Amino acid sequence: MQITKRNAELRVDDSLMRLYIASPKTAGRYPGIVLYSDIYQLGGAITRLADRLAGYGYVVAAPEIFHRLEPVGTVIEPDDLGRMRGNDAARRTAIAEYDADTRAVIDFLKQESTVIPDQIGAMGFCIGGHLAFRAAFQPEIKATACCYPTGIHSGKLGKGVADTLQRMSDVKGEVLMVFGTLDSHVPEEGRQTIAQSLIDANVTHSIRLYDAEHTFMRDDGYRFDPAAADAAWAEITAFFKQIFG
Repeated sequence: MQITKRNAELRVDDSLMRLYIASPKTAGRYPGIVLYSDIYQLGGAITRLADRLAGYGYVVAAPEIFHRLEPVGTVIEPDDLGRMRGNDAARRTAIAEYDADTRAVIDFLKQESTVIPDQIGAMGFCIGGHLAFRAAFQPEIKATACCYPTGIHSGKLGKGVADTLQRMSDVKGEVLMVFGTLDSHVPEEGRQTIAQSLIDANVTHSIRLYDAEHTFMRDDGYRFDPAAADAAWAEITAFFKQIFG
């Protein structure tokens, strides 16, 4: 379906946070999805992913994850210097601050007139996949799609060590994990750790593996794999449809 796009602002801990919002053009009420970027924030490669999901009938709200450190509207270039900058911003952001941002976006979506307030989900890529998983700790989140999420198995996210593995029993919704088998950021050992932790915590989940590298769904990078990305999208949209109808 056709979509509309806009930007909105939120204040979290007195910091201005931009939200990129993509919504179906047809009037109505739809499930809401919190969508998290990778370390490069809301460049075209990420907003196109948000737009694609919105076209399946979701109100998608994507926050700037480094709003406390970067000026509003900052897009970090996906090159060597940008990787250094993005990783440094991630390291300097407290885990509690990431969680506070999640709470703010969920509350925003619940108040939107076009969103069905009891149908909220999350999705993210790379560090955003980890943030999406932590969003699932919130009781409103019914479904979460985590695409090649970094740091869940190791506790790497922001300042300090993330307690994501230890809190998996807080997840009450369903989870879809999407991994590339050639992804050195989440190697087989890390994937096995995540899988076993999900089982131990009795989280309803599914894991999909693709013969692809890290960030294989990002269409502006050398690791982009269109076939794997399309296959992953088919799984993701079917997953959300199963939960939200």
